Amino acid sequence: MLLPLAAMANQTILVFGDSLSAAYGIPREAGWVNLLEQRLVEEYPGHRVTNASISGETTSGGLSRIKPALTEHKPALVIIELGANDGLRGIPIKESERNLKAMIEACRLARAKVMLIGMRLPPNYGLRYTQEFSAMFPVLAKHYKAGLVPFLLEGVAGNPALIQSDGLHPTAEAQPRLLQNVWPEVQRMLTR
Repeated sequence: MLLPLAAMANQTILVFGDSLSAAYGIPREAGWVNLLEQRLVEEYPGHRVTNASISGETTSGGLSRIKPALTEHKPALVIIELGANDGLRGIPIKESERNLKAMIEACRLARAKVMLIGMRLPPNYGLRYTQEFSAMFPVLAKHYKAGLVPFLLEGVAGNPALIQSDGLHPTAEAQPRLLQNVWPEVQRMLTR
């Protein structure tokens, strides 16, 4: 069941992600999730963001935490930004997909809308694996009629000026671009 904007007023948006959403290596207030909360205050008063992201989190870790988080926060919208660490560890795609499906289904049972944030892997993981990995997110979004941001790091990945010295995590300067990548889909989810 989809809730209209009026019914979602004074509702929580739960961000359930990994280091990319947990503001790894930068001040937490500079992270895209905090910038999202600031934008919501301006444009959708009454909404608040709870960031339940953990650096290093995998889809299996997320699955183990999702039900208690849903019970505690009672979100109207859950933004799932998980899978990158699965891919970097070479976890079988079917296992990651199964975990994401279970998380989406738990959110739906809790009457929360779901938005997936997709990720891509570097080409050194092999063409077949990287293609199947990046295709997993739109396939799941279509199947569950969930929101989708195809690639969180669009316009950031591959730009050394926007990536920390570890070669993986976006800098504080990159965070507004991450919000720009996410915001149109958040807005669409809040108004549909």
